[in-house]
Amino acid sequence: MTALAQAEAKSDPNAERATDFAVLSQRIRAAGLLDRRPAYYALRLTLVLALYAGGWAGLILTHSLWFGVVLAVAFAQVALVAHDLAHKQVFRGRRWSEGLGLLAGNVMIGMSYGAWMDKHTRHHANPNHEDRDPDVAPDVIVWSTRQAEQARGPARFIGGHQALLFFPLLLLEGFNLHVSSLRRVGTVKRRRLESFLLYGHIAGYLAAAFLILSPGMAIAFILVHQCLFGLYLGLTFAPNHKGMPMLTAEDELDFLRKQVLTSRNVRGGRWVDVLLGGLNYQIEHHLFPSMPTPNLRKAQPIVERYCAEIGVPYHSATFVGSYAQALRHLHEAGAPLRR
Repeated sequence: MTALAQAEAKSDPNAERATDFAVLSQRIRAAGLLDRRPAYYALRLTLVLALYAGGWAGLILTHSLWFGVVLAVAFAQVALVAHDLAHKQVFRGRRWSEGLGLLAGNVMIGMSYGAWMDKHTRHHANPNHEDRDPDVAPDVIVWSTRQAEQARGPARFIGGHQALLFFPLLLLEGFNLHVSSLRRVGTVKRRRLESFLLYGHIAGYLAAAFLILSPGMAIAFILVHQCLFGLYLGLTFAPNHKGMPMLTAEDELDFLRKQVLTSRNVRGGRWVDVLLGGLNYQIEHHLFPSMPTPNLRKAQPIVERYCAEIGVPYHSATFVGSYAQALRHLHEAGAPLRR
């Protein structure tokens, strides 16, 4: 058993731990924080659609690459809406959630909704687990010294200096998401429909870029747009778990501790809520994935107080501080590859 698991076993007997989440859940439900927020999502969807449509309209009218920046923000915000749809934060029913999820993911931003759902579900079940969380698979970056010692392929060459390369690598994340979607779309439940919508997006996107702009400008637009889209989306998810404890098969944690100990909140005002789509309340989101985004801010003090009551560490950091912790962890994890 690892030191993390030993500490938890000593501080909380299994009999007591089994009821901890149930008690917290009762408090959250009593506060009405799992109730739907239709007015909020109606406004948010309207604003995101306006930003998305306005970005394309501005590109058509002005041919300015600045609208590549606008569309990068719009694509990331659409992805965040798709995330909320996937967790049934917007609608209780599956039909509306999946229907709009396919529209947002496959059609609007070119990312397979089904493939992302599968990957994200496995992440939520085992966050920061070295063997079970696909978000910390050592494909290009290593997330622990154990992974570094066993690194193969690109991770072996990049891992030693991955903290310095982290932000440049995020510039490629937009392209990576599209390529990953194309590779995995054949494995999803509705593969024919998703493939049709995904390839339709790619064809429409490329046609729009090269019909609106000259070939050189079209290529420049695609680079600006996709690189900034990947950077923004990567920066949205990076502070949430990177630099937090990595789990292995030896760590036997209950649901509450598994989610809280591997997550970090990002402190800030309303602008941080908007910028990160509510994912700055990562602890609350992982404990209650179907909780509507605007309720996460209200749930935060309840969860933090309860964690203090039962002796579970609750981690948060400033916007800049969260990245500093993540980069420090990446540097330490890559140490074996620098020797």
